Amino acid sequence: MKKKSENARLHWRKLDNSAKIFPISTGKKYSTVFRLSAVLKEKVEPKVLEEAVKQALEKYPFFKVRMKSGFFWYYLEENQKSPKIEEEEDYPCQYIDSRRNHNYLFKVTYFESKVNIDIFHSLTDGNSGTTFFKEIIYTYLELMHPEVLDDEERKIRKLECDYDIEDSYMKNYDKKAKSNASGKKAYVLRGTKIPLGAISAIHEIIDLEDLKKESKKQGATITQYLTAVLMYSIYQENYVKAKGKRPIKICIPVNLKKYFTSKTLSNFFSYITVEAQMKKDKLDTFEKMLDFVKKDFRQKLTEEEIVKTMSTNVKIGNNPLIRPIPLFIKKAIVRLSYIEIRKYTTITFSNIGRIGIIGKYKDYIDYFLMLIAPEPVEKVKCSSCTFENKMVFTFTSILQDNRIEKRFYEFLKEKGMKIEIESNGVLDDISRENKSQKE
Repeated sequence: MKKKSENARLHWRKLDNSAKIFPISTGKKYSTVFRLSAVLKEKVEPKVLEEAVKQALEKYPFFKVRMKSGFFWYYLEENQKSPKIEEEEDYPCQYIDSRRNHNYLFKVTYFESKVNIDIFHSLTDGNSGTTFFKEIIYTYLELMHPEVLDDEERKIRKLECDYDIEDSYMKNYDKKAKSNASGKKAYVLRGTKIPLGAISAIHEIIDLEDLKKESKKQGATITQYLTAVLMYSIYQENYVKAKGKRPIKICIPVNLKKYFTSKTLSNFFSYITVEAQMKKDKLDTFEKMLDFVKKDFRQKLTEEEIVKTMSTNVKIGNNPLIRPIPLFIKKAIVRLSYIEIRKYTTITFSNIGRIGIIGKYKDYIDYFLMLIAPEPVEKVKCSSCTFENKMVFTFTSILQDNRIEKRFYEFLKEKGMKIEIESNGVLDDISRENKSQKE
């Protein structure tokens, strides 16, 4: 295992199997960026935040890299520059232009009491990104409150990083495994788009105990329950009215560290796809949809099925016919096929679960957020995370229509759950603009 001291001496490294595809397909329309945010109970001090990021990078040099293009693939090398810390001015999950960001593949911003980190997926996944982000927040709070978060308090958390940088896909995939994935195109959400570059973010802050209680009553996990609510909201607000015929397909990313022994900070995730053929499976009520989701999860979240999906993706990345193709040709091929590939998913829902913060550090944090970038085909995406008794379910969208978000909220309210709504105001601005134009 490569520990911190070894990682610090590495000057370049290959992209992991998942990461290879992202820089080839990415652009302003397909940013493949996700965001993590911490809403603190006090206003952010920019200079202190800048120092916290520098110290976190010393502890996690894995993230202190820039991307370079080789003849066949992109690769990562050590970045000697200091990271930029800026006040948030743009929409979340925007394409990261490394040339304007001191070549980093992540971007740290702040606004009032909120700290954000936007991360390009070629660098890492949500699980490992959370590890790095927590280190930034821990360090920031220690610098801000040294009299409270003293040496004794710091000893509660691990001060030495125990991780490696292996490509865990290559270590764990099965060459003989074959995926059973469906080849059917998905029902695609349609509607008037928000002007290019703008993203609507709607956060539904749910009382965790209420959600747990209702999920348990239905014999479902929280992820299963929310997946069914999402499916039901799409069905009621879009599918029926549009007389949809194709299946609603919900992509659920899966943290592979739950199935395999790995301490890598590189990408190590797979996914399952819940494919609901609404008419054929007679899915016209929430109860039927929840039963369908629970059954589908049980069938697909087994180690055998996870290995099949993961291994199929690894084999594509290692195809001997693809590897020798020059990078500039790979780019053209992938970008031409990327829009078509996206037509096999209706919506993505990524739940990274509980973000655990220890000791007195918790006293300075209100809640966390996770956001993932919507795309021209997959126009709405969903994500969630939990801190203490707050689960925040977030819709990021490039559609002006927010009926799905409203129905999702109303459904949970009808079940007696306490929910608060926050947004970045994009749809409110568009509504006011449209109203003034009519007048």
